[in-house]
Amino acid sequence: FATKFLKCWEQHGRRDSLWSEGSNNTQISEFLLLEFSEESELQPLIFAIFLSMYLITLFGNLLIILLVSSDSHLHTPMYFFLSNLSFVDVCFTSTTIPKMLWNIQTHSKVITYEACVTQMYFYIFFAGLDDILLAVMAYDRYMAICQPLQYMVIMSLQLCGLLVLLSWIMNIMYSLLHSLMVLRLSFCSDLEIHHFFCELNQVIQLACSDTFLNNIVIYFSTALFGGGPFAGIIYSYFKIVSSINGISSAQGKYKAFSTCASHLSVVSLFYCTVLGVYLSPANSHSSATASVMYTVVTPVLNPFIYSLRNKDIKRALRKFFRMATILEPIVLRQRKC
Repeated sequence: FATKFLKCWEQHGRRDSLWSEGSNNTQISEFLLLEFSEESELQPLIFAIFLSMYLITLFGNLLIILLVSSDSHLHTPMYFFLSNLSFVDVCFTSTTIPKMLWNIQTHSKVITYEACVTQMYFYIFFAGLDDILLAVMAYDRYMAICQPLQYMVIMSLQLCGLLVLLSWIMNIMYSLLHSLMVLRLSFCSDLEIHHFFCELNQVIQLACSDTFLNNIVIYFSTALFGGGPFAGIIYSYFKIVSSINGISSAQGKYKAFSTCASHLSVVSLFYCTVLGVYLSPANSHSSATASVMYTVVTPVLNPFIYSLRNKDIKRALRKFFRMATILEPIVLRQRKC
């Protein structure tokens, strides 16, 4: 075992690795994130692309939060959930992209063991929260279209807050479970993660201890926390389509469908990209590329989908910029004084 350990130590340069005498496990201190390209000339281009997408994500989603909070016409359950989704998208991208940009800028591929587990925790947390919020928003659209007379009574501020609070609590427990399951694993020679962040499946595949229990937990939790919200979305839209078909006028059908078109677009984009990740071959660059779609591209596109297809958001946006145009000369005049 000593020969094997020294070979592992020498190969990866782990001078700060920890080893306890009499133990068969090596406790590592860092991983290597192997991102998209090993070619140094492509790194500045990758850095520029991801920095631009990250800044657009921050600006677009924070703008939606600002519009919803500042415009009284948007103080409805639908936009309350939308502002929460925008906040989650900002946090979701912030768990992975800044570290990736830092590694490119510093020409480093290292992420410490503690940082990897922390990143994994928040990544699972915000990804699961994104999933459940989309299901909650589908339920909101179901109530608005199928129960319009009772909508404002049922979807009260208390219920909306309770749904968001339960979503947070459930995902705290969900991500904590996976993180604790990873902490029980031991790692030895292969410390290279073929991804741009610490993705759960990639990290588990590097373990040299038994991962059977981890895989069982992943399968059951994915079926529960992934399949459950997706089934809820499918059921909600089945009832919505049935209700819309019962409307006699074509104008009424269009008006009813237009209220959930943006949400349906976001749901389709999110689940199609997620399925692309899990249907792609394991330990391949295609898996990392597919992950970019739902970790980066989807949060970037969400503000555009809701702003371009939503009259209320566009009206609030025009009002906001009109107010900014009016206030700008006043502020400049006060500064001169």
